[in-house]
Amino acid sequence: MPNSVVKLNVGSKFIAGDIAVPLIELDLAMGTDFRHDPIAAVTVAQDRIRDYFAEHLRVATPDGSPWTVSIKDIDLQKTIGDANASYVELTAKVVMSPPEGTSVRALMLNYDAVIHKVATHSALVIVGEDWLTGQIDVHGDPIFVGVIRVNPIDNTIAPLPVNLSKGSYWRGFLAMLQLGMSHISEGTDHILFLLTLLLPAPLLPVNGRWNGKACTRGALFYVFKIVTAFTIGHSMALIIASLLRLNLSHQPIEVIIAGTILVSAIHVLRPIFPGRGFIIAGMFGLVHGMAFSFTLAALNLSTAQLVVSLVGFNLGIELFQLAIVALVLPSMLLFAGSGYYAPVRIAGSVIAMVASVGWIADRLDIDWQFLLTR
Repeated sequence: MPNSVVKLNVGSKFIAGDIAVPLIELDLAMGTDFRHDPIAAVTVAQDRIRDYFAEHLRVATPDGSPWTVSIKDIDLQKTIGDANASYVELTAKVVMSPPEGTSVRALMLNYDAVIHKVATHSALVIVGEDWLTGQIDVHGDPIFVGVIRVNPIDNTIAPLPVNLSKGSYWRGFLAMLQLGMSHISEGTDHILFLLTLLLPAPLLPVNGRWNGKACTRGALFYVFKIVTAFTIGHSMALIIASLLRLNLSHQPIEVIIAGTILVSAIHVLRPIFPGRGFIIAGMFGLVHGMAFSFTLAALNLSTAQLVVSLVGFNLGIELFQLAIVALVLPSMLLFAGSGYYAPVRIAGSVIAMVASVGWIADRLDIDWQFLLTR
């Protein structure tokens, strides 16, 4: 049977925990019958489930002083286990805060949910995020801490000592630098937006069309203005949104980002803001910066850690953007005067427009099949 997982996301002042328990095992432990109609049953039993976890999760300092434990959101998710068999898990979000003046990095974890009733059950304890050690959940595998299970010799369930390494701000900085680079490398919309901004670089607008060819110096200056304006825009938004810890809504910002790609793609096809591209890039950068801030908002960082993270994350973004510019700009300048560039520019514009419309529809949750069949 599948077992439970307790994931610890270590912040500066508290630990945010994610507990995942197979629903069938929880039924055995609580004497319930959630499996036949999980959503309805769990919704009704929210308070009872919270009380159960509060009773079976106790955290203390190494000398025995109790932590404050608060059970938050209860949810359900489908998980793939061994042999590709799927099963339903109940998840609980937990906030664990140490006594004033004590560290979050040393604790005794007393956890026996399900284990106290199902002797064969165990709980895997892992660290998902720990900024000071450079462990960021999106980077890959979590850190193994230990397993809580029944001792077969005396049938006891011993608390698990958790002693996290001290870590450093340097490790946190390097992790955020890597996160900034991976955020752009995995963000197809951000890359497409940057490439769309670059496509007109070697061209000059003449009579409302891209008919002229810019000199190399002019093209480089155009790229410098565009990249600088975009950098200033997204950096300002990222800093303000992160330091003020603004609670921004994801959907409208993601929709607007797709819209910025659409507008930029139209500009590539025919200049709609000639000579003012850098202003538009700066304005659009503000929106992209708000989206970047979502990544940092998910981490439980102190103000000092957040400042260091902003520097590292932003630097990672800039390094990857500069790598993209260095990779594509030489070929753009080389072929700008040939007959090959116009088809490439038009194709790039069309691809960007199609992608942006698709993203807008997806982020607005538009049912195209329904619309087309009406």
